Amino acid sequence: MIRIGIICPSEIALRRFLPALIQLPKFKFIGVAFASVKEWDGGNGGNDKIIKDENIKAEVFIDQFGGELFDSYTKLLNDDRIDAIYLPLPPALHYKWAKLALLAGKHILIEKPATISYENTKELIAIAKVKKLAVHENYMFVFHNQLKAIDKIVNSDKIGDIRLFRLSFGFPRRAANDFRYNKKLGGGALLDCGGYTIKYATMLLGKTARIVYANSNYINDFDVNMYGSAVLVNERETTAQIAFGMDNSYKCDIEIWGSKGSLSTNRIFTAPVGFIPEAIIKIDNKTESVKLPYDDAFMKSIQRFQKCVENKTVRQNNYDEIIKQAVLVDEFIEKANNTENGK
Repeated sequence: MIRIGIICPSEIALRRFLPALIQLPKFKFIGVAFASVKEWDGGNGGNDKIIKDENIKAEVFIDQFGGELFDSYTKLLNDDRIDAIYLPLPPALHYKWAKLALLAGKHILIEKPATISYENTKELIAIAKVKKLAVHENYMFVFHNQLKAIDKIVNSDKIGDIRLFRLSFGFPRRAANDFRYNKKLGGGALLDCGGYTIKYATMLLGKTARIVYANSNYINDFDVNMYGSAVLVNERETTAQIAFGMDNSYKCDIEIWGSKGSLSTNRIFTAPVGFIPEAIIKIDNKTESVKLPYDDAFMKSIQRFQKCVENKTVRQNNYDEIIKQAVLVDEFIEKANNTENGK
């Protein structure tokens, strides 16, 4: 049994995480914590109204799922009844609370991105290795069965030799107070929707994937990058183009262009529970629609976390994947700066 607590009563924890968690017999939900005034790191100096609102949100968790209400993150971290922590905080707060959780001997399931810098991520993984603790970065889409179905079509040679992968993920502008638009909280399109495209490009290209070009774009009145693009290649020079943004019309696509035809689908990163994705295959002048498997990617991500806790090899694989993602995000930033400076 893995006894788990939640730091921060976030919307994703209530809407997605807990409904999946309670279906898994190997887990037990112990409780949820809201920040004390002293702990609050949201850039508002311990705002009493924000703390009160977090308290009210946390009470909804308890009403719906049981468990205990903790009036500080630290109390939850120090509770001996808890083995693991789910961290759905804004990205800039991940490093601090993940590090404290690991030092307290807790496994961590952390929302993406793990941290906002390679150096911070490397430090967390180093601590986890010494203490033999699991770290799982919650890119849920990678566990959806539609990816295996797409791989099977590609490997069947139906669309021929791969000439190009193209990945796009973007959505319209959200409310002005959304953490994604707040630099202090780790906002920016790269760390949000951009991370998905980099993650999947790495899966498609393999361990030798590297970024050869990147561009980060800003618009007036925002101090975070709002959209961007990049090109990745591997040792065989297979290419993946990625594009992302959070002031865009909605796209959630993959297009795979082969020597014989192409495959595309439009819910590659966000297929909800029970949704049946559809792939469009075009060969010559013929178009074929193929139903892909439905799935519960969030539940399967939690199950992967369970395996990380229980299995040393899986845990090590997770460490490597998390570090690789952090390296590529740093590469993107470096290449984008070079592009901006005309190098």
